[in-house]
Amino acid sequence: MLYTTLIFDLDGTLSDPALGVVRCTNFALTSFDQPPRADHEITRHIGPPLEQILALLSDDDDPAYVSALAARYRERYSELGFRENTLYPEAKATLAALKNYGFRLGVCTSKLRPNAIKILELFDLTRFFDFISGPLATEKKSEQLKDLLQCGTIDSDALMIGDRAIDLQAAHENRLKSAGVLWGYGEREELEPEQPAFLFDSFSQLFHVLTQR
Repeated sequence: MLYTTLIFDLDGTLSDPALGVVRCTNFALTSFDQPPRADHEITRHIGPPLEQILALLSDDDDPAYVSALAARYRERYSELGFRENTLYPEAKATLAALKNYGFRLGVCTSKLRPNAIKILELFDLTRFFDFISGPLATEKKSEQLKDLLQCGTIDSDALMIGDRAIDLQAAHENRLKSAGVLWGYGEREELEPEQPAFLFDSFSQLFHVLTQR
């Protein structure tokens, strides 16, 4: 196999978190007397770290204020928001097939690790993964991948798979190959300039291509 380890983003790649993200974001904003935002204003930002999204939506980049918003968001998310999530069709079957084929599988997400694990457990996906990486506070995804490389969890033949440019950029900053997926929140116009090794339209295409190399 050209790649022995496949690293998946979570939001917009394995599952669609839109409902929970919208409700938790507006819960946080209204808790601080800010007006709620329309669904599309929120969902177009899904992918980057939470603090970055909240700074944009609140029009306030004061670190203490953004941190307070994030804490309020996570208060609801850890109890309710993680359940307001939809697994993409074919995701589970594809992960099972990739695992059976012999790939090592992992997750690298901008979500805090405990919340990522809750989502994976909700959909009975945890058993497929050899590792699950979530950030420490505001750690960037590129730093998460760097940590995985430095501790030997992955090596240079790992492939990062995600739906946003930041996923692909994080891989390239660590000299890893990347693959974009087009069923999430990143459009082709966002992903193509990052020059991923692959752009996948479906889970079935992903499996077919990666098992032919």
